Amino acid sequence: MTLVQPTEEMQTKIRVDLNEDVTTRDKDLEHIKQWLHRQPHLPHFDDDGRIMTFLRGCKFSLEKTKKKLDMYFTMRTAVPEFFSNRDPERPEINQMPPLPGVTPNGLRVVAIRGVLPGDGTSPIQQLPSIPEAMKVCLMIADIRLREEFQGVAGDVYILDASIVTANNFAQNFSKFTPTLVKKFLVCVQEAYPVKLKEVHVVNVTPLVDTIINFVKPFLKEKIKNRIHVHSNFESLYKFIPKENLPVEYGGTCGNLEDFNNQWYEKMVTYKDWYKQQEDVKADESARPGKPKTHDDLFGVEGSFKKLTID
Repeated sequence: MTLVQPTEEMQTKIRVDLNEDVTTRDKDLEHIKQWLHRQPHLPHFDDDGRIMTFLRGCKFSLEKTKKKLDMYFTMRTAVPEFFSNRDPERPEINQMPPLPGVTPNGLRVVAIRGVLPGDGTSPIQQLPSIPEAMKVCLMIADIRLREEFQGVAGDVYILDASIVTANNFAQNFSKFTPTLVKKFLVCVQEAYPVKLKEVHVVNVTPLVDTIINFVKPFLKEKIKNRIHVHSNFESLYKFIPKENLPVEYGGTCGNLEDFNNQWYEKMVTYKDWYKQQEDVKADESARPGKPKTHDDLFGVEGSFKKLTID
């Protein structure tokens, strides 16, 4: 799987959207690198490509980039269930591939579709647990930090809810707790340079509205307003051209199973890298001032309502 980079013409537009000045970006990069070296609680991190991705995701605001990088390393310490034992060869890997191309306005489309064991589209023997699925999502995000060489204008997520039934949810999603959801969304919204432009929910089931309402309190206001629920694919095409959609949604760019297999193969090539990255995290004992605690990051456990399924 190779992530197709934006064309030169598209890059010019994206640079305007991201406040990227080609005459000063190297200076900004060096500033962030020097800042990182001065932080006693942060690991040695000289990855120019990933730092540049953070700069782009923060629209080249140096202070926002510093805050985002600090949180990136902090979360790797605070949430070991997402950032340790990241073996890409586990059989639980499900379908959530970023698609190779970009839309005409420079967005990367990511399709997330659960599959049932034995349905012929996945070798999994059982539905993956929610924590495992979240871990895989962040594993893919780490690869994208390295491989979005030119940067994209943002992400568009397609969430396929076809297997989200009350029966499947009750049997396999018991760990879908408020605490877990908040941890994951803090990671995504505060620790990764994600520019989430749109979320499209397709193949909806009666449970979808319940889950969306459960998750919304943990979302930033601007993201809440970017969620679109589709009763058919025709309304989806108003946002995403067919040439940027897989055949499963009436598109022409290829099929999800092939993309998922290609991503699985790519992730396997990163197996040693994932292992090495487990130690690339914040050391709270060395943080100047007060170390960040679990409550600082996620609030007090037990203060949220549980999701109930009728």
